[in-house]
Amino acid sequence: MIGDAFVFDGVAHPFNFESDNAYGSAGQMFSNHLYAFHATLTPEGQKVMPPEEFLHKWTIDEISEMVYQKSDTDMLVAMPLPLTDLYKDGLSPWEDCAKLAQRDPDRTIFWGTVNPLEGKKALDDVTRQVEEYNAKAFKFYNVRYEDAGPVPWRMDDAKVAFPVFERIQELGINLIGVHKGVPLGPQPIEHTQTWDMDGAAANFPDINFVIFHVGLPFIDETCWQLIRYPNLHASLAASINFVVRAPRLFAELLGKLLFWCGEDKIVYGSEAPIWQPQWALEAFWNFEIPQDLCDGYGYPQLTEQAKRKILGENLLRLHGMDVEATKAKLAS
Repeated sequence: MIGDAFVFDGVAHPFNFESDNAYGSAGQMFSNHLYAFHATLTPEGQKVMPPEEFLHKWTIDEISEMVYQKSDTDMLVAMPLPLTDLYKDGLSPWEDCAKLAQRDPDRTIFWGTVNPLEGKKALDDVTRQVEEYNAKAFKFYNVRYEDAGPVPWRMDDAKVAFPVFERIQELGINLIGVHKGVPLGPQPIEHTQTWDMDGAAANFPDINFVIFHVGLPFIDETCWQLIRYPNLHASLAASINFVVRAPRLFAELLGKLLFWCGEDKIVYGSEAPIWQPQWALEAFWNFEIPQDLCDGYGYPQLTEQAKRKILGENLLRLHGMDVEATKAKLAS
């Protein structure tokens, strides 16, 4: 815990940045962009790893140590990536994420991932990940890069996406995340837009959808969607890390979210190992929205109650977990 806040980290990836894992220049570009995030947003006084140290195969031991031993994190989502178009193992292999969760199942939750463009194989993979590996939710990536060009799919596609969502529901899962905004590597920015979230949310009202990275740079569009659909939520993953290097920018992002959708729809994610979690946790716990932004734009102030919800309580509820019961269980 940090302060009196329970911390549930919504995303960490056991990345495999080994050069032979990437498919050519497209995969290498993706890796380099992630390193640029690390180098640019890590604040002064914190270690910036040189590329040769950062761009290696991160083990589940390293991820566990970074999150649990070197930060005030209580629970974690082990988050895979399905980028088998750019990397042989998808960059963050779901098998490694499942192993990370199996090490400490009371504290670490496994989210699955599949490529809906694979049709029946994707449905079978969903079933396997739930029934054999206890996946509690799923994370999707809308842009593929194959044959030297983008191959996008949409969250509102009745033929590609909806059968996967239906299978997920049949298996008792009601939580889905999707990468939005933050275009990386050769992916065209237009395919990271959030327009398809309306159709997904409207057609599957019993599924809670989490828009990762708050859809940056499409923050205004994301806010208009969050306010209209009760089952849409936003993850601060990769945006909370502006809190030190660009605090006013972060204040505007967070202020818009609080103004439009309130404190109950925002969840935290560290994106470890891109960044060490602790410095952002400390900065967020001590953060206040500048008063001139509150006065000028009507932003609510970031209260300690809001911080507790964002840092852990909201994500616990999305997983169907009682806040106080979970705290008591982990404390025993």
